[in-house]
Amino acid sequence: MLALLVLSLAPASASLPTTGWDKANHALGFAVLGLLGQWAWPGRTAIVLTALLAYGGLIELLQSFTPDRIAEAADLLADWVGLLLGAGLAFLLDKNFSGEST
Repeated sequence: MLALLVLSLAPASASLPTTGWDKANHALGFAVLGLLGQWAWPGRTAIVLTALLAYGGLIELLQSFTPDRIAEAADLLADWVGLLLGAGLAFLLDKNFSGEST
């Protein structure tokens, strides 16, 4: 979470890792958080994803106070998509590794 915060608040001019598209950066970062959150607190998906989305909202709020970053609702939507993908991937991996048939 700290790495995502630093990457999100660093000056846009800094040389940072990127997918090449801002929305994909958001989705990828939050997919990792969704995956890890799902594994850390299984069975609490709604709470974990809601808390992580609120974290994304906090990041957007903080970006509005930086000189070269802007807060965008589309970024929060990309965060949500990433969270759903990450939690879904965690579910699929858990199901496959637990031996359940699909």
